[in-house]
Amino acid sequence: MSWRQFRAQALVAAAGLVVIAAGLVVLGMDIRDTYDSYLARCQGDCADAMRQFTNEYRNLLLFLDAGFILVPGLLGMFWGAPLVARELESGTHRLVWNQSVPRRRWLVVKLLFAGLAAMAAAGVVSLLLTWAAGPADQMANDRFEAIVFSARHVAPVAYAAFAVVLGAVIGLLIRRTLPAMALTLLVFIAIQVAVPNLVRPYLMPPITISTPMTSEAINELRNLGGLTDRPTIGGLTIPDAWVTDTSELLTADGRPLDVAQFNKCIEPGGSHDSRREGGGTFGAAAQCLGDLDLHVTASYQPNHRYWPFQWLESAIYLTLSALLAVLGRWRIQRRIT
Repeated sequence: MSWRQFRAQALVAAAGLVVIAAGLVVLGMDIRDTYDSYLARCQGDCADAMRQFTNEYRNLLLFLDAGFILVPGLLGMFWGAPLVARELESGTHRLVWNQSVPRRRWLVVKLLFAGLAAMAAAGVVSLLLTWAAGPADQMANDRFEAIVFSARHVAPVAYAAFAVVLGAVIGLLIRRTLPAMALTLLVFIAIQVAVPNLVRPYLMPPITISTPMTSEAINELRNLGGLTDRPTIGGLTIPDAWVTDTSELLTADGRPLDVAQFNKCIEPGGSHDSRREGGGTFGAAAQCLGDLDLHVTASYQPNHRYWPFQWLESAIYLTLSALLAVLGRWRIQRRIT
């Protein structure tokens, strides 16, 4: 019965997977051909050639990664949310739950069937996307970037399981199919935004170091200052690491740099034009700040922790899935008319 109710959705998903798989195989072969071409053309130092190669595919891969992050949410929306809500909305639950199969067992079988199918679908796409983007990911060396991390290897499989169970429980609670579908997608997106920013950086204790802010180091940053007047920086990089947090600019004795001194350096004479003097991204501003013997404390996660992070985050999502399933079993046993 579960298969008969699910087969139309499964066939549509299978057809979609064939199209996606074909596209990713073609993309993966193209990326590898381009990589070999750049490698053959470069002489000696290939760093510039590899940067050009990475930039050529960066936007396309980020677009695909962002789209793939939504796939588990869509599975939860179209497979999970109607799972129970459709029965409750149409009233067929009165017949289904008065057969020989207890309602809790019925729910468990439904969740396992849809959940495993969603995990398999997400796993196939994740495997192909990880393979296709392999050379570009290796050159970019940014495995912890939020969008890239969430679209690679095992994490999307756990996302899919969570999304389906989330949708089913939301449908069980609000008992309306369309509202349950919309709410499932909204909740899933909210969680996918919150986890990389509020949970992922702290899955393992970060390493903290002090980094001197010379003029050369400042010119490698993405920005100076921010929405506030504090002496903050953005875009600090540490080789083979994911920087999770940086302090304000600090003086040699560890105190925050005076705001007036910071503004004097980044806006000398009240004109932004002078920032370009002296060369580099920030010019005279970088030279001015570099002369102050400044440093920042930075917290980071080394790249070799990538797989522990993948497994830890997957375990969190699977645990949440199990807790939601327990909630669903408890709720469905209560009298529902």
